[in-house]
Amino acid sequence: MDLIGKKVLVIGLARTGRECARFLVEQGASVTVSDLRPEAELKDEVKSLAGLPIRYFFGAEERRWLEVIDCVIPSPGVAAENPLLSEAAASGIPVLSEIELAYRFFRAPLVAVTGTNGKSTTTTLIGEMVKAGGQKVFVGGNLGTPFIGAVSGEWDWGVLEISSFQLEWIERFRPRVAVLLNVTEDHLDRYATFDDYRRAKEKIFAAQSEGEFAVLNREDPRVWALKANVKARVVSFGFAEVTEGAYATANMIVWRDGANEERFPLADVKIPGVHNVENMMAAVAAAKLAGIARQPIQQTLENFPGLEHRLEFVREKDGVSYYNDSKGTNVGAVVKSLAGFSAPVILIAGGIDKGGDYGPLEEGIKRKVRRLVLFGAAKNVIARALGHLTETVIVENLAAAVGDAAAAARAGDVVLLSPACSSFDQFRNYAERGRSFKNLVQAL
Repeated sequence: MDLIGKKVLVIGLARTGRECARFLVEQGASVTVSDLRPEAELKDEVKSLAGLPIRYFFGAEERRWLEVIDCVIPSPGVAAENPLLSEAAASGIPVLSEIELAYRFFRAPLVAVTGTNGKSTTTTLIGEMVKAGGQKVFVGGNLGTPFIGAVSGEWDWGVLEISSFQLEWIERFRPRVAVLLNVTEDHLDRYATFDDYRRAKEKIFAAQSEGEFAVLNREDPRVWALKANVKARVVSFGFAEVTEGAYATANMIVWRDGANEERFPLADVKIPGVHNVENMMAAVAAAKLAGIARQPIQQTLENFPGLEHRLEFVREKDGVSYYNDSKGTNVGAVVKSLAGFSAPVILIAGGIDKGGDYGPLEEGIKRKVRRLVLFGAAKNVIARALGHLTETVIVENLAAAVGDAAAAARAGDVVLLSPACSSFDQFRNYAERGRSFKNLVQAL
């Protein structure tokens, strides 16, 4: 892709937008950046690009800017309904996502992982397995460093976490191994329907052919139904025994590739929960398809400590165990998190409602949650949906929620922050919310 002299508009000056702008300038493009935020809020972002020949528009969006533009690169947070994107698409101006742009310059094969839940854990596991196998691997995308930041490096593999937002404007993006973990309701504050969200996820397979691999979860009916439609070779994972793919027993993961079989004991694995067994099966399958030997995979499974903010053990106090699951930002994530506990749970939830159905949580609340502590903008919405199922209290903020949970907890209980909501009402992001929870718990 020749960018010399091309006039490119980057929409959004968050981290991905900045990385794209920098890369485009380095490639000889004429770059314009727009952001709806006022200039006063973007001083640090502009400073990070100081010295580069970039034209900026802040605080508004005008269609006339597109009159001299050859290509548009939207940041992932910019919805398809954005007027500039809509006008560009209607006018035939190419719109490329950051991962599409990066793909056209990246020279190593890719493993790409998407799904509603488990993406970060699975992506990190695969990256560590490939690294342990002696390969030089870039790990990033929606997790950590934007993909565009890797294109100048020399890599044997790229392992990417991919969000539905990043898949909206792809054309040729074609991973050697594409993994779809699961699809449950999420981001319905951005997508008009669940089917729109699901279709965005499925685009990860769109450009694949028979020479690539599509790794599908047999336990998710919506994912498994894709086996008839993808062009790539289907490799699956699940709990039932198969002759090809990955399956799990009570104490091991088994990988089968025709006549060959490899076993991966789970006795020394550190990350808990059935959902993490699914994540590990997907990682094993992807690593084997990337040519990684058994021992580096087993070593990674046993050494991996889990990710911060994802069912992260914080401490035990007075016989009560506290877990930070701040990354549980949707209902499906909380369902899976609750499934990992046999002890009575005091569940702390709330934040900004994402437009989904809380119904899938009903069974887990009835069976496992002794007390439901709700805070944040969605507290009353959740209370109306689930409050009748268990003892429920409403508080204003996370500090009050932790205080209430600690006062009500008994020895043997679990106090779990798993919000089922985004964090932006009271925190900058889920990570800040999780760190706040940990600080509050440590201060008890």
